[in-house]
Amino acid sequence: MKDNFEESLKMVLEHEGLFSDHPADRGKVTMRGVTQAVWEDWVDHPVTRDDMKSLTVDDVTPIYKRNYWDRVHADDLPSGVDFCVFDMAVNSGSGRAAKILQKVVGASADGAIGPQTLSAVARMEPTDIIYNFTARREDFYRGLSTFETFGRGWLRRNEKTQIDALAMTEDK
Repeated sequence: MKDNFEESLKMVLEHEGLFSDHPADRGKVTMRGVTQAVWEDWVDHPVTRDDMKSLTVDDVTPIYKRNYWDRVHADDLPSGVDFCVFDMAVNSGSGRAAKILQKVVGASADGAIGPQTLSAVARMEPTDIIYNFTARREDFYRGLSTFETFGRGWLRRNEKTQIDALAMTEDK
């Protein structure tokens, strides 16, 4: 059985960077891609900016596993597709990532990956899914009101994710 979580997380963290608090970012205070709100929910108490700045990869790994990787059923997706959908889930939410995948494979776009979605995924070539997924992801980004501010970075991330996802299909 494949286990691409660690490799995928490493690539996601390259995109997410370290501490940020951009005024136009809806996530506000963020460290290693984890927002202050998500971290407070995880630890079940309020935290400070300094608390956020001290988060390590080990601190955030369980959040990425449970809140994103597991929610998009990445272990059940083909190599490369798993990373592609996971990266989108981290960047824009697991429901949105699931809906885009469902539209790509012709499943009902309800935002919850289940047996019907997985069956539709199995009927398509992983490379076709990746190309179509990243095209729809770009369209999504271009439609956001903050595209002028963050768009170049999002498009660069999407392109790099596609390249890495396609490489993963060749490795397996």
